[in-house]
Amino acid sequence: SGMGVERAFPLHGPCVDKVEVMMVGRVRRAKLYYRRNLQGKAARIKELRQR
Repeated sequence: SGMGVERAFPLHGPCVDKVEVMMVGRVRRAKLYYRRNLQGKAARIKELRQR
């Protein structure tokens, strides 16, 4: 099928045990809605390096 699905979960709901950060990316804006239209390598975000 290859169709992506967006889903929102309430952070303080009973079904959420913990939230763990897997990767930190470098982005220049808070809302990343423009990424919905991108596919493949264009949709990637550069990984943020620790100094």
